[in-house]
Amino acid sequence: MPSLSRSTSDFTDPERGPIFSPRFGIALLLVVVGIAWIAYYYIVVRVDPTVFPEPEPGKPGFMADLEKWNYAIGFGLIMVGLVVAAHPSTPLGRGRGVVITMLSCFIIGLLWICTYYVFTGQHLDKIPVFNDLGQYNLLVGISFMAVGFSYATRWE
Repeated sequence: MPSLSRSTSDFTDPERGPIFSPRFGIALLLVVVGIAWIAYYYIVVRVDPTVFPEPEPGKPGFMADLEKWNYAIGFGLIMVGLVVAAHPSTPLGRGRGVVITMLSCFIIGLLWICTYYVFTGQHLDKIPVFNDLGQYNLLVGISFMAVGFSYATRWE
């Protein structure tokens, strides 16, 4: 009768590797901080351009001064986190994780660009984040696809 408990060798096997590694922790932290950066800027700091008279921007002041660069910082952290996670020492960098993350990045990039093109015009101002980025939405979609290609190089 096979044993129901896993031995420690299952988690150090080169084919499977550890479930959690320092690199995966850093990648996860980068993605979460990137999402939080964008959300905090959009909800708290950003001044809504449709409100008249224009209110004062939220705090911290340096974020208000950066304006659209906040999106570059946030999406940059997300993309770097995903690329760091493509290493074989992380669950996303080996086995099924590579295929799932690669296809997810491709689909997210494609949906981002399609959403931008479908709602360009009168309806784009109603979609959060999309309304501030304008043509830079294409850059975000292409960046997701580029990260997908970084996973495609790891696919065996």
